Amino acid sequence: MKWPSLSLFCALLAWPTLVFGQTQTIERQFKGGPNTNINVGIFTSIRQDCSAGQLPVVRLVASPAHGKVTVKQGRLRATNLKHCLCAELPAFIAIYRSSQDFIGQDLFTLEVVSTGGKSQIQRITVTVMKPSAGQGI
Repeated sequence: MKWPSLSLFCALLAWPTLVFGQTQTIERQFKGGPNTNINVGIFTSIRQDCSAGQLPVVRLVASPAHGKVTVKQGRLRATNLKHCLCAELPAFIAIYRSSQDFIGQDLFTLEVVSTGGKSQIQRITVTVMKPSAGQGI
């Protein structure tokens, strides 16, 4: 299943900013179909003792031209993350959804701010493709 892998990947992308306080800008790319929910980020915070930290602030800096971004609250189950063998953490999940008939690339920018005030800019490109006959994306 794609969600656990994507969840861990997104958490690892946010790890340097949330733990080490480094400001960075990253470029991310996703693919999906028109008018479907595309998970573009999972944001959480974990303390050194493997317990949940305060959730980061997620802000939409530049809106997509051909869709919308929403954030929902969820939970992240992580295993073998550094010295934390398992943890279940609250998380924010960013979801992109294109306009009904849009096909092409859409761009937007998120800013993720940790409780310590450190910021990470994420420039996200979503490629919206028409699915092939009999094939999902």
